Amino acid sequence: MFVVTGGAGFIGSHLIETLNEHGISDILVSDSLQDGRKCLNLAQCRISDYMEREDFEQRLLAGKLGPERIEAIFHLGACTDTTEWNGTYLMEVNYRSSRILLDYAVQRSIPFYYASSASIYGNGKIFKESLEYEKPINAYGYSKYLFDQVVRAHLPLARAPLVGLRYFNVYGTRESHKGAMASVFHHFYHQLKTLGCVQLFGGSDGYADGEQRRDFIWVKDIVNTHLWFLKHEAPSGIYNLGTGNSRSFNELADALIDWYGSGKVDYVPMPEHLRGRYQSYTQADTTLLRQAGYHQPFADIESGLKATLGNDSELIL
Repeated sequence: MFVVTGGAGFIGSHLIETLNEHGISDILVSDSLQDGRKCLNLAQCRISDYMEREDFEQRLLAGKLGPERIEAIFHLGACTDTTEWNGTYLMEVNYRSSRILLDYAVQRSIPFYYASSASIYGNGKIFKESLEYEKPINAYGYSKYLFDQVVRAHLPLARAPLVGLRYFNVYGTRESHKGAMASVFHHFYHQLKTLGCVQLFGGSDGYADGEQRRDFIWVKDIVNTHLWFLKHEAPSGIYNLGTGNSRSFNELADALIDWYGSGKVDYVPMPEHLRGRYQSYTQADTTLLRQAGYHQPFADIESGLKATLGNDSELIL
């Protein structure tokens, strides 16, 4: 049996779909379906069981998950709201729940693959997996940062693969349930369809209008990397997972407008609550990932956009 936490979410459902394509369907999904729309992400997936997060953790701690051996744990479940300032909630969901799973996996030598985040780097300009470059600027980033430090302490003793993948800016289908926390790709797409324009932030942090830059990575590249780590004897560790190439918001907007066939760009002021808390630049240093043996190319935004949207201008993401 495989466990996928956050399995009804954006990346989790794509991971399950890809596991299915590789003949794996004995999958226990743990998530929160308080927002019932998320279950639709699993409608085309094959799984063997579902549990709410709290129930799953209680059964895990009590040793009542069942007789099946867990082959691997993919821990993607988290609160991903970078504007959430309830530190008690974030530490419970993002840190304490992760500790429970980590301890369980390490004690039983179960391969453990989890989602870390590029938010750990804050407003830095160097994105290397090293403590001196890790300076989170919000509570979400800190919750991820602290768990990464615990993982680092476990790495020398791990008898099974223990891998953290620091996601950069992921985009793709099945993001609607995320609301404001969906990718800028998702928001730009819907702005273009409903308003006929893409709204970008004006100049900030020394960047000209719309020239803030992010490392945009297609969700299929995320899940393919997870599957590669599952199937290969790569070293345990924490790895950046981005393309290694930053692109401006203007470039993303232009690619969407070109695909759609019409539209324009409007610039809006940076919201006050984001000033000083917004990553205006990200670009993964992929050196460690490549050294581990992962050499597959990543889709650029033009090809990732076309693979996501196809030729359907009425597609609902």
